[in-house]
Amino acid sequence: MAGKSYRVSADIGGTFTDLVFQDAETGLCEAHKVLSTPENPALAVIEGLKEHLPEDAETAFFVHGTTVGLNAVLTRRGARVALLTTRNYRDVYTIQGNDRGEIFSIHWRKPKPLAEIPDTFTVNERINAKGEVETSLDTGELDALVEAVGRRGYEAIAICLLFAFMNPAHELAAEAYLRERLPGISITLSHKVSPEWREYARTSTTVMDAYAAPVVRRYLDTLVDNLASTLPDGGQLHVMKSNGGAMTAAAATENPLQTLLSGPVGGTIGGRKIAETVGRPNLICVDMGGTSFDASLIIDGEPSSSNEAELEGLPIQMSVVDIHVIGAGGGSIAWQEAGAVRVGPQSAGSVPGPACYGRGGTEPTVSDANLVLGRLDSSNFAGGSMSLDRDKAKAAVSELGRDFGLSTEEMAQGIIDIINAKMADAIRTITIRRGIDPRDFALVAYGGASPAQAAALAAQLDITEVIVPVMPGAFSAWGMLHTDVRHDFKMTYYGFWDQIDSKDLAEKFSQLEVEGRDYLHKEGFHDAGVSFERFADFRYHGQEYVLTIPVPGGDIDMAAVRTSFDEAYDRQYGHSSPEAAVEVANLRVAALGKLERPGIPDPMVEPQSVPGSRKVYFGGTEHDTAILQRAALPVGEMVEGPAIIEEPTATTLVPVGWRTEVIAGGHLLLSRG
Repeated sequence: MAGKSYRVSADIGGTFTDLVFQDAETGLCEAHKVLSTPENPALAVIEGLKEHLPEDAETAFFVHGTTVGLNAVLTRRGARVALLTTRNYRDVYTIQGNDRGEIFSIHWRKPKPLAEIPDTFTVNERINAKGEVETSLDTGELDALVEAVGRRGYEAIAICLLFAFMNPAHELAAEAYLRERLPGISITLSHKVSPEWREYARTSTTVMDAYAAPVVRRYLDTLVDNLASTLPDGGQLHVMKSNGGAMTAAAATENPLQTLLSGPVGGTIGGRKIAETVGRPNLICVDMGGTSFDASLIIDGEPSSSNEAELEGLPIQMSVVDIHVIGAGGGSIAWQEAGAVRVGPQSAGSVPGPACYGRGGTEPTVSDANLVLGRLDSSNFAGGSMSLDRDKAKAAVSELGRDFGLSTEEMAQGIIDIINAKMADAIRTITIRRGIDPRDFALVAYGGASPAQAAALAAQLDITEVIVPVMPGAFSAWGMLHTDVRHDFKMTYYGFWDQIDSKDLAEKFSQLEVEGRDYLHKEGFHDAGVSFERFADFRYHGQEYVLTIPVPGGDIDMAAVRTSFDEAYDRQYGHSSPEAAVEVANLRVAALGKLERPGIPDPMVEPQSVPGSRKVYFGGTEHDTAILQRAALPVGEMVEGPAIIEEPTATTLVPVGWRTEVIAGGHLLLSRG
């Protein structure tokens, strides 16, 4: 007899890999952490499944977020790429845009391209801006590229021909010619990756996809092969996309670029579920893990998103959830530079890890500082799966403190204050610098380290409410269970809004929806589970950049959509020009496939035999602090600070002057007295 069926999600981080197992019938969830395996990220996932999934269990659904592609770009360990472009346009990618990344920095340098001039090949062909062929493709000129692949060892080819987004015939012909002569070589076509204008950005997007593709595909092949025995017939492995949706592993193999930000986006999708559950539509979501700190926004119940991003200074044309990332985590190393203390971005990671892990690390980290201050339980870390060495943490922190004439506890508090200041500044980047007041938001704190820092972080920003969700240390993985399959389709469609025929506009949207429906049919969805969202990119006449505005389905109310643009522009920039002409640049359709999922019940309350207490430092002073188990707190329970609430995936700090209440869904709501 078959065992229980589970929906499983995994978030692969720099220090820990988090897994959440959801009973497919009851909706009950449990979370587990295993140390990441940087040499092969799939190994940690497989080990976690073997360790925590019953042998007779069936995996009905599996979704995960991965930073494999992202890390390949950040560390410049992707594939060697050859770029093929139109004759006389060879240098577009190398010259890059006409903007200066850091306008006042004398040290700024243009980002190094992923394919340089010696790696760029040209072919005689020309399609004009209307999609008409002016010069036919001379495939014979591709032989030079074929020869170079064998001689130079290229692993991937990026093809980006002029105006291919209007007519892809030449890109398809070049691909066919090269595949016949270069079997096994990965080939990326610009009209498939990004069918929209802006030549440099489109080329950059195509090259980045080609650069990451072989690495991502090898990783996915390994994971699929190892999970084959746990997935039922017809079961599929899913991967989170940078836009907050999910896709099958087969789709990820076709579109590896879409996985670049798939790791941290799960937490933002979980934040959307929190906003719905607790009735707070505006949230600042912060994820502090072992290596990085990710910040994102939920505005009016939806994640803040964009149709373009930048990675290592190189532009990417794709839909992404806006996530600001800095190097700040529990494993961030405190060090001395020029007579001052720095914390991060260097991280001890999982190997050797913080000094307190006892794995050979000797430099003080944020986790060591929290342990010195009594905020972590050395005998009950990560659900009891690890013991922390307080003596080694004190030795590492005190050695740094001696250089500054500080006691061990003073140095530990200094480390915490510095990392909190860095994280607060990251939040200001996505709020105050965009004209958004963080005091109008609640802070959602998750990741293994955030709940211990959240109240102090909120105080720096004058935020009065903090939500610590269920399973905070594995919340990004939890959030992945609340997503649906999503694929984005787009086309360049230029004109003045008041001169566009609404019937022609509706027809173009319908064409994109047909593409989306066909794609979702291939992934096993029926029409009843398919829906669409329409958008258009607008700008005032004479401007360069656009705002993306929803366009309701059915008959298009042109005047209402125009008003929506003026209102969005006013919110974004503090003014608008309703009398000015408006241009539309691109049309976009999000094709959504609804995934069936059980409801999420309130967590089951477990009895707590003896609540404990210990001395904990707050603001440089020791306080007797109650130690409570989160699993023993029922919905409606109120706890006054100072208190520490422990659970398997994280430790929540309730400082002096704060209180917390268990609210709907089992989430903790911290508020200042």
